[in-house]
Amino acid sequence: MEESSSKTNPTQDNLNLSNLDLSVLFFAIKKNLKKASLVVKSIECIRLIFALKTKSVASWFSNINYLIEKTMKTLVTGAAGFIGYHLTKKLITNGIKVLGIDNFNEYYDPKLKQSRYENLKKIANNFGVDFLIKNVSIEDYSKLKLIAEEFQPKRVVNLAAQAGVRYSIENPSSYVQSNLVGFGNILEICRSLKVENLLYASSSSVYGGNTKTPFKETDSVDHPISLYAASKKANELMAHTYSHLYGLPAIGLRLFTVYGPWGRPDMALFKFTKSIIAGEPIEVYNYGEMKRDFTYIDDTIECIYRLLNKPACLDKSFDSKHPNPSRSWSPHMVFNIGNSQPTKLISFIEAIESELNIKAIKKLIKIQPGDVNTTYADTSLLESWINYKPSTHIEEGIEKFTKWYLSYYR
Repeated sequence: MEESSSKTNPTQDNLNLSNLDLSVLFFAIKKNLKKASLVVKSIECIRLIFALKTKSVASWFSNINYLIEKTMKTLVTGAAGFIGYHLTKKLITNGIKVLGIDNFNEYYDPKLKQSRYENLKKIANNFGVDFLIKNVSIEDYSKLKLIAEEFQPKRVVNLAAQAGVRYSIENPSSYVQSNLVGFGNILEICRSLKVENLLYASSSSVYGGNTKTPFKETDSVDHPISLYAASKKANELMAHTYSHLYGLPAIGLRLFTVYGPWGRPDMALFKFTKSIIAGEPIEVYNYGEMKRDFTYIDDTIECIYRLLNKPACLDKSFDSKHPNPSRSWSPHMVFNIGNSQPTKLISFIEAIESELNIKAIKKLIKIQPGDVNTTYADTSLLESWINYKPSTHIEEGIEKFTKWYLSYYR
């Protein structure tokens, strides 16, 4: 973990830069730009230096961080997917150059993915940011390598994967190819390009058969109950190994039931909304008694964005005799990304009914193979690391989703 310092914080607002030598400021900027591995136009530096002469030190550091952040080219896999779309949008609107990777497969309607991409191109054009999605699978190492070497990203976010717990029971081979072979390719590219920060999608599914809640990153995740969960646990082990062997900073995102506008059609909120509007029955697993820690997309993206700007670091106090599963002597970490407010499925459905003002036709059935009864995230580690806690209430999130859905499918 980061060591605390007893030195005076140099970013206090009551300090002023008016007496600091311009050469000192220029050296600081130049040093930080070198860290970002890019050269910023001289005019930007000069403008910033003179602007800073009349500002507080806190403002100075804020401007420096902003300038560095703009130079940090980011590769996002699964960029036309649900979470990938929203993250890419966030990066673009903050002036960050993004290259997307997506194979636009037919796991669900490719038209929705294409619509996301078209929307991203419009946003990028409005913000004057270079952006493109390359149509390639992460399983194709040779093509992926050529694209990455040309782009030279400093940060990588791997969101490309074969999703879905139930689908993994029907089509296990697709999970081996995308989630294991594909992720191995991502790690190799990050190693060869000396990427400064890798974030990758893990899942709350790794907690498997655990019944102790809330789930903590320090809990054992050795008993997965679906191949999807097993592939995500394998990703965490693979990433840790690369962190150990090659010093690759990597963070695993244990995502808890993310929902919101532009969501995946195979997920509950999308399926329920579609069927309720059409007057068709919905299948309610475990008779509506299962609980999920539904996490709104904007909260999820804010967490990922902050983690992008705060890479994993090694834990100097790591005790190999009593190992903490969430930390390491290597620069690898895992974090729960959840709302910490588990909701019963039946209550979730009632909120959709209320928003649509339509009563659902419910078909109550038993829990399905591979499903868990409850997910519930303890996010205290996340909060301490990025100073942020997801907090969107389920009613607010469903309202925003239904407005998008009715607009998109009108």
